[in-house]
Amino acid sequence: MRRTFCLIPFLLALAPLSAAEERPAGEVSMLAEQSVEVLDKHLAADGRLADILGNPAFAGFAERILPWAGRRYDPAMPLGQMASLLPYHSVVDTGTVVAALNRMIDDAGAGQTVFYDIYSEAERRADPAKAATGLFFYRGRPGAPFAVIAPGGGFSYVGSVHEGFPYAEAISDLGLNAFVLTYRAGQGGQVATEDLAAAITWIFHNAEELGVGTDGYSLWGSSAGARMAAYIGSHGPAAFGGADLPKPAAVVMAYTSHSDMAGTEPPTFVVVGERDGIAPPANMERRIAALRRIGTPVEYHRFPNVGHGFGAGTGTSAEGWIAEAVRFWRQQL
Repeated sequence: MRRTFCLIPFLLALAPLSAAEERPAGEVSMLAEQSVEVLDKHLAADGRLADILGNPAFAGFAERILPWAGRRYDPAMPLGQMASLLPYHSVVDTGTVVAALNRMIDDAGAGQTVFYDIYSEAERRADPAKAATGLFFYRGRPGAPFAVIAPGGGFSYVGSVHEGFPYAEAISDLGLNAFVLTYRAGQGGQVATEDLAAAITWIFHNAEELGVGTDGYSLWGSSAGARMAAYIGSHGPAAFGGADLPKPAAVVMAYTSHSDMAGTEPPTFVVVGERDGIAPPANMERRIAALRRIGTPVEYHRFPNVGHGFGAGTGTSAEGWIAEAVRFWRQQL
């Protein structure tokens, strides 16, 4: 099924379970030494991009943490200037970004795999752009349902540092499993949504090894990522090349203008800032009204003094919305 994706104003599959980097076999003492090395590499808010790019916890996939695929980054850039890499986002809080990445470092130091490729090596050779994709995993309770988070970026870049990892950290802290998708950017919404469908399919097929429950999963997206989540919520993964799997139990949409509907949308949680000039509240409210007309449960939050791309909303009226979205998701289980 091909669909037309309109960029927001002004800017607009299966692989066996595999880690991006295999840990070498060795004695327990060797693993302990590796863990100490990783933990010694915690990021600091006054650090630099080199601390991410050269971190042993991120070996093999560090560039996929950052927004722009294929870009040559300046390793000397201060982490406090990371907002300059996220032109469609606002209130990028360095402390929030660093905390979420340090959680990943801790998990890697504890011997957990934190990143997985969703496409096989053969698929990545056939389409080199797929080498930019993958899933970052923040673990909750074993067997708990999972969320897949699709960050935004106008289908030009993937803002995981602001709209992915902080969400996943918060969801994981509440006991649920969370994956952050990095997808092919620069090829439009259809291709990006195909990556989301492939990611969901991959998780279902590897759920036992991952230790996640497949009943009642949720999809989260912000801006362009919210369109992706909504498309899968409306039409299911199979419509975008994935397996014939259930629709999500809940869709969490942050600040996007999106009108496509199938008439059987899952329960939807919506957030937007009153000052959003890219996805104005009025646009989102039209969708909310349409969802309510067909009987879809909707919870809507409109935050004062906040614009587009606020992410976790640290230090704004939106702060705390992720916990409210998790509560809504739990109500659908």
